[in-house]
Amino acid sequence: MELGKLEVYRLALEISEKVWEIYINLANDLKYSIGSQVIRAVDSIGANIAEGYGRYYYKDSVKFYYYARGSLWKTKHRIYLLYKRNLIKEAVYKEIIKNLEILGKKLNAFIKNIREKNAKK
Repeated sequence: MELGKLEVYRLALEISEKVWEIYINLANDLKYSIGSQVIRAVDSIGANIAEGYGRYYYKDSVKFYYYARGSLWKTKHRIYLLYKRNLIKEAVYKEIIKNLEILGKKLNAFIKNIREKNAKK
């Protein structure tokens, strides 16, 4: 299987693109503060999935999938701050959080599946 066919990876990329749309519309001073923080967090989800996918050993892979899950939670936090500071509308906030929730569940199932496959070996 190739990386681009992993559903969790594709979902992470889609969310990253939605957050990028927020970032490019921020004022310059906000881009260099909270904007860059939220971009780093959201991009880290997909990057960690990719790095885990590229690892040979199961334990190495799973470690990076857990990092991706941590980045997902960090992204939720940053998106919440954008919303609470009136930098994004409630509808945008709810959509991104909903997508992050879906990704979180799928990422957990993905990790569980990998762990179960490895336990059978």
